[in-house]
Amino acid sequence: MIYFVLKFLHIIGASVLLGTGVGIALLVAHRSGNAMAVAAVARIVVIADFVFTTTAVIVQPITGISLAWNVGYSLWERWIVWSIVLYLVTGAFWLPVVWMQMEMRNIATEAAANGKPLPARYHRLFWTWFYFGFPAFAAVLAIIWLMITRPV
Repeated sequence: MIYFVLKFLHIIGASVLLGTGVGIALLVAHRSGNAMAVAAVARIVVIADFVFTTTAVIVQPITGISLAWNVGYSLWERWIVWSIVLYLVTGAFWLPVVWMQMEMRNIATEAAANGKPLPARYHRLFWTWFYFGFPAFAAVLAIIWLMITRPV
């Protein structure tokens, strides 16, 4: 029974990481060019990242290591090592993204409060945030592939 609970939590965590990695809401708000809309959506995205993504980031290694131990896999199996490396790559892109989202939220909030358009700094942060999403998202996809196929 514990195996299935761990597996369920691990799959939910992977789904959360994959889903929050898409960033569609902030992209749509950005395309509107409306500082008030960007500020409102960015506020929710920052909260969601802290509540859901941070929880998944913590749960994934715990459930992954527990599953490996429960099934009898060595943590040195090639697919597990690659999963861990890719997880660290994802984190290396995710941590700056969290900061960028908070900055974009603050900039958009200030622009909206002053009735001004989104400044150049916001746009630079947005495009950096946008491009940081690709390697992180690809790494999560690769991890899911490794979890499913467990190549030797």
